[in-house]
Amino acid sequence: MDLHIKGRKAIVCASSTGLGRACALALSREGVTVVINARTAETLEATAREIREATGGEVIAVQADITTEEGRARLVAACPEADILVNNNAGPAPGKFQDWGRDQYLEAFESNMLAPVLMIRALLPGMRARKFGRIVNITSAMVKSPRAHQGLSTSARTALTAVCKAISSETVVDNVTINNLLPERIDTPRQQFLTERQARMDGTSYDEARQKLADTVAAKRFGTVEEFADMCAFLCSTQASFICGQNIQIDGGSYKGLI
Repeated sequence: MDLHIKGRKAIVCASSTGLGRACALALSREGVTVVINARTAETLEATAREIREATGGEVIAVQADITTEEGRARLVAACPEADILVNNNAGPAPGKFQDWGRDQYLEAFESNMLAPVLMIRALLPGMRARKFGRIVNITSAMVKSPRAHQGLSTSARTALTAVCKAISSETVVDNVTINNLLPERIDTPRQQFLTERQARMDGTSYDEARQKLADTVAAKRFGTVEEFADMCAFLCSTQASFICGQNIQIDGGSYKGLI
């Protein structure tokens, strides 16, 4: 399917590895110029080179910390007329409610609510003026299925979801859509970290812990980054102009609710 976004420009945040990298690669394959971002120069440059080699597309690498005003400004300056914004950032570590104080909540909100909201704020006026914009927030299944050990992630990302739902009803008239992708058990470095944590907690091997986590998925397997990224690319397409303000589960059928 031709997504009709060849020649568009995209900023993909936190995109040197994992889901962000996969989304940047998928968009580059569609002929989109992608601006990728990370804090570590070596990893960032390697990813940029790999995407260029895979797609032949234009890839601009911007080393920046998007949790800072300076970092966000640097990223926006690299692509001030972005047609597509994919918001992504590492999630807070799992833990226990009694262990989280004010500093932990502020850090979670800085990374997973304020950073994406302020990126949207910077780019949204231009998108609306040009009558085309696609904003995809990579959030978490925890938004709709909160779990105690992921309380920091749940709180910050649900706040982001609420803000975006509130403004999406105003932006869609200008052909600017805002949607959220909710991953669960996608095979990324983040999943590897969680598997290692599970193995330590259970006193089992990595493979045993991985199987235990895979068995929690209705599909009985982890999702691939390609499956996730292709949905992201579709939400950025011309064809997806009537999809706005939605939370789309990428979870192998695991979500138990109706809505």
